[in-house]
Amino acid sequence: MFVISVTYLTPLDQLEPHVLAHRAFLREQYGRGMLLMSGRMVPPDGGIIIANAKTRAEVEELVRQDPFHIAGVARYEITEFVPSMTADALVALREG
Repeated sequence: MFVISVTYLTPLDQLEPHVLAHRAFLREQYGRGMLLMSGRMVPPDGGIIIANAKTRAEVEELVRQDPFHIAGVARYEITEFVPSMTADALVALREG
């Protein structure tokens, strides 16, 4: 599992032209089973994405394809972790 921390590099008004493409990209990745959760930070200076990938290389490729990355409006930090405890609703993910 991976936590992707996204930091916006521009003010929100400059980010806005890329939001629809970014959200469409995220929906596509949810459909592939790559993403489990995502959302904007509070305050809104970035976002968090939880990814279910086999390798860091897969996540790095995912980031390179994100419209925010392509437009140069965000920076990404990838943290890999191995879940050792989960809520009952997420147990199947850990065992899968």
